Amino acid sequence: MTVTAVRPAPARSRPRPSAGDRLRAGFRNNRWWITRVAVMPVHLFVFAVLSFGLLRLMPGDPVAAILGDQPFTQEDYDRLQASLGLSGSLPEQFITYLQGLLTLDLGTSLVTLRPVAEELAVRIPPTLELAAMGMLACVIVSVGASLLAVVRPRGVVARIMTGYSRAAGAIPDFVLAVVGLIVLYATLRVLPAPMGRLSAGLPQPTTITGFPLLDTVLQGYWDATWDMTAHLVLPVAVLALSQAPIMTNLLITGLRKAIDAPPTLFRIATGASRFTVYLSVYRRAVPAAVTIAGSIFAGLIGGAIIIEQMFGFVGLGSYASTAVGGSDYPALQGFLLVAAALVLVVFLLVDVLNMLIDPRRRPGVGQED
Repeated sequence: MTVTAVRPAPARSRPRPSAGDRLRAGFRNNRWWITRVAVMPVHLFVFAVLSFGLLRLMPGDPVAAILGDQPFTQEDYDRLQASLGLSGSLPEQFITYLQGLLTLDLGTSLVTLRPVAEELAVRIPPTLELAAMGMLACVIVSVGASLLAVVRPRGVVARIMTGYSRAAGAIPDFVLAVVGLIVLYATLRVLPAPMGRLSAGLPQPTTITGFPLLDTVLQGYWDATWDMTAHLVLPVAVLALSQAPIMTNLLITGLRKAIDAPPTLFRIATGASRFTVYLSVYRRAVPAAVTIAGSIFAGLIGGAIIIEQMFGFVGLGSYASTAVGGSDYPALQGFLLVAAALVLVVFLLVDVLNMLIDPRRRPGVGQED
């Protein structure tokens, strides 16, 4: 009997995707990026509408309040009203306001007579630097406290850390600041006076990046670096300790689940080092904490504004306080809009970080090509 070899059927070549198919696939795989970035201007527009409306719902006549008891003519009144953007009907005022926003013109401060955008550009970096240092300290405290609470859960230290994590939202930052000033400055005299970032005898560093502490390092101005660090110890500690319980609580919950998970038991059974096991456990427990980090950082920015007032720092806090006290409507509108933009950018960056830590959140994962 003759055996005839059977030739395999030739493989069908997949048709080359068209430009439209590639475009749709690219949008599908990167839809997360596109939609998140695309809606940010919408969010800013909504907040611009809210800030515009809220300021105009305030009782009283802001023009008359600014002019006060001094004699003024109708021309003076009309000129100030126009500079505030309050002349004309509400739709006309809003259109004028939006036109200014499109050209990055936030108006002119009535107190300093300088463009609001320029003043905010100078005030934002110091506040962000303070909030970023508070966030770094918050992460260090949270990771350390959660580790102590999980390694030996029945120990005294673990109970203290667990109790601290349950104090989320119950520790006001200004209370910690007052207690710290009374104990560390007024009583023990181990910290400098809360009168700015730099002692009066030292000249101000040259502005390079706008971030005060970083500028002292970049120019090698070490006397100012150490002096400024001493002024920042208590404010940064206050920001970290007031916000860390939220992240610590999430980390403890996530770590307790991750420690008993099969991947952890597998690594222990294969003889992995303790550092490798802890790294694996934290990587699986940290996404929930990273998700809430955006809210924490937003809280740190708000807390930094309060702390700046208490410690005499120059930043967004002093600018907002001056704007409210002087009925500076252009400055107040610019501050509110910039604060909203900062929070939106922070939430976007946090989502990106969470996506990098958890591969399941990356664009295109689980999507068909």
